[in-house]
Amino acid sequence: MKPENDTQISVFLLLGILEKPELQPFLFGLFLSMYLVTMFGNLLIILAIISDPNLHTPMYFFLSNLSFVDICFTSTTIPKMLVNIQTQNKVITYTGCITQMYFFIHFVGLDSFLLTVMAYDRLVAICYPLHYMVIMNPQLCGLLVLVSWIMSVLHSLLHRLMVLRLSFCTHLEIPHFFCELNEVVHLACSDTFLNDLVIYFAAALLGGGSLTGILYSYSKIVSSICRISSAQGKYKAFSTCASHLSVVSLFYCTSLGVYLSSAATYNSYSSATASVMYTVVTPMLNPFIYSLRNKDIKRTLKYFGGQKLGKSQLSCG
Repeated sequence: MKPENDTQISVFLLLGILEKPELQPFLFGLFLSMYLVTMFGNLLIILAIISDPNLHTPMYFFLSNLSFVDICFTSTTIPKMLVNIQTQNKVITYTGCITQMYFFIHFVGLDSFLLTVMAYDRLVAICYPLHYMVIMNPQLCGLLVLVSWIMSVLHSLLHRLMVLRLSFCTHLEIPHFFCELNEVVHLACSDTFLNDLVIYFAAALLGGGSLTGILYSYSKIVSSICRISSAQGKYKAFSTCASHLSVVSLFYCTSLGVYLSSAATYNSYSSATASVMYTVVTPMLNPFIYSLRNKDIKRTLKYFGGQKLGKSQLSCG
């Protein structure tokens, strides 16, 4: 019997992380808290950069874009998960699943591209400090962000079109809390060889290319720092890229760890639980990393915090 691809009536079931009903209120509170912290932290970074003229530099321009992408990144998955837990309804429509998958891939790719662009920015700042503002001019910064968006859109559009050609049967349960590309593809009745080929090729080309660019940038940065004679100069140079290096390590280590562990165990539920690290925890921690390790951001946040405190005291008086 030929499998049907009736996309008008097809729905998927998102099974989530844990099936135990008694743990659902705990999961709801946990993920709601993490989502609110992610939103508030990244919005605070964006507002601090916009409000302080001293932060209108290429590095903080890229950081504000990264914070915006992190907000969008978590917003593609967590709100739907919270609604499903609250309503005890695991259904997501075919259109909703494809849309969620498209935007998830888009923002994951954009996160990766922006981290690569930020690594290049740090390379220019440390290796060519006298020419930094000339090289990293507003036109180039805007172009780098625009190219990142275009590449990410094309990447996610490719996967979306590849999924739309598949036929789905009756088994439409996704053992995940969102429509993860690999899980959706392997629910298809039709041949998925071409889809798997595109997934691995795109991951190797774009993900591997971004990681190679970051590693190359930091190899040049380390080489440049080693040539600095004074210990204070080395510390100052390294401190300018410490926050970015922490975020890169967190993003790539968690995402690679998820896929390596899932490939080794073949357990979809463990993969879904582990994917929380880079889909939720990493975007939540990024603002803390930049605010705690960056004196400019800390100074701006303290300044605005002091202003609000002063205004509240005046109003009380």
